[in-house]
Amino acid sequence: MACSMSPFSGPSKVLAQELPAHTGLEVRPPPHSAAPEELSGLGRKMYFYFSDKVVLLFDFWNVRTPAGMVLSVLVVLLLAMLYEAIKISKTKLLRQTILAIPTTLSQESLREPETGSVNSNLGQQNTTSKRWFLYHISQSLLHVAQVVIGYLVMLVVMSYNTWIFLGVIVGSTLAYYLAYPMFSSR
Repeated sequence: MACSMSPFSGPSKVLAQELPAHTGLEVRPPPHSAAPEELSGLGRKMYFYFSDKVVLLFDFWNVRTPAGMVLSVLVVLLLAMLYEAIKISKTKLLRQTILAIPTTLSQESLREPETGSVNSNLGQQNTTSKRWFLYHISQSLLHVAQVVIGYLVMLVVMSYNTWIFLGVIVGSTLAYYLAYPMFSSR
């Protein structure tokens, strides 16, 4: 079955002409092409824009005024600073953990201890084990906080509001600038 296709008829017209009527299948042409705002859902823009109107994270965080935007940028800036502070704190805690654990197991500690020193070795090993466990718990809790705040910051940036994005960048930069000297000092 030969069918001519004009430049303005799409493949769906051709398919509709070629399908036998007894199949019961109906081929519909594709809908009109949608604008980017329609594709993004709920009229949200999928590109960076400057505006004082935005909804951040939750329905109740609906910014509608320039003063609200300034306050929201400040909150987001502090959230980004908190994320960086947790990241630096986690690194410092890891350094302390590594320094607290004995560097090597000496041959003396692997040999069979003398009867008088059995209790002192067990006590020392138990203290080291408890200290390591507390460091590990602290690291885990800091990691959870870092992941939660990191995802919140990511979702805030995904509002594509340029003011909010700049608040995240400035907060992250400022926190790293202030916290890095604390990390490098011993």
